[in-house]
Amino acid sequence: MGMKVNGAVDSAYQLIRNDIVSGALTGGYRLTETELADQYGLSRTPIREGLRRLQSEGLIEVIPHRGARVVDWHNFDIEGMYDLRILVECFITRRAATRITQDVIVELAELCDQMEAITREGIAGDPDTVAVFTELNGRFHGRISEVADAEYAQPARHILVALPIILRAVHNYAPLGYQRSNSHHRELLEAFRIKDADWAESVMQLHVTASKSAIIDELRRTTDGGLRKFTSS
Repeated sequence: MGMKVNGAVDSAYQLIRNDIVSGALTGGYRLTETELADQYGLSRTPIREGLRRLQSEGLIEVIPHRGARVVDWHNFDIEGMYDLRILVECFITRRAATRITQDVIVELAELCDQMEAITREGIAGDPDTVAVFTELNGRFHGRISEVADAEYAQPARHILVALPIILRAVHNYAPLGYQRSNSHHRELLEAFRIKDADWAESVMQLHVTASKSAIIDELRRTTDGGLRKFTSS
C-alpha cells in the first residue's frame, strides 16, 4: 500500500511540475486540489502531497486562506538567482568529479552524442528541437547531480534549473548557444575522466554564466524598459 501511495504522490508531483515548467500552468495560476485531482485522474491525497513538495522547491506558494498558486518568476531577481545557481552547480560538480565512475562517464558521453545530433539535425528555436535538447540536457546535468550524492542541495537546484525554462527564453536558443553548450559538456567529460575537480568546477561556472548572459539578453530584448522588472540592478 505504501509503495502505491508513494507512486501516486510522485506522479502528482511530476504532472503538476511538468505543466508549470511547460507553461501550461502560468505564474499566478490558482491551484485547487479538487480541480487538479480531476485533471490528472488522481485522488486529493497525492495531489496535496505533490503540492507540498512543489512548495518546498519554490515552484508554488501557499497563501493563508486563499490556497496555492504558481509562483510568478517575472517578479524575481533573475540575475541574483543565476548567481546562486552558479554556486550550487559548482558545488555539485566538484563533488561529482571525485565520485564519478567510468560507467557514468559513458552514459554522459552518450547523452552528449544525442544532444549534438539533435542540434545538428534540428532547427534552432523549433519547439520540437528545443524540447528534445532540453530533456537531454536535463538528464545530463541531473546525472551529474546524482553522482554528487548531495541530496540536501537538490531542492535548490531543481528550482534554479527550472527557472530559464519557466521564463521560456530557452525557446529562443540560437545555434551558437547550442554549440557552446555542447562544447562545455564535452570539456566537463574530460575533467571528469581525470577526476579534476578544479577544472570541472571552472567549466561549470563558465557554462552557467553563459546561460545567465543569454537569458538576460533575451529578457532585455523581449521586455519593455529593459531588465528592471527582472533584476535588482
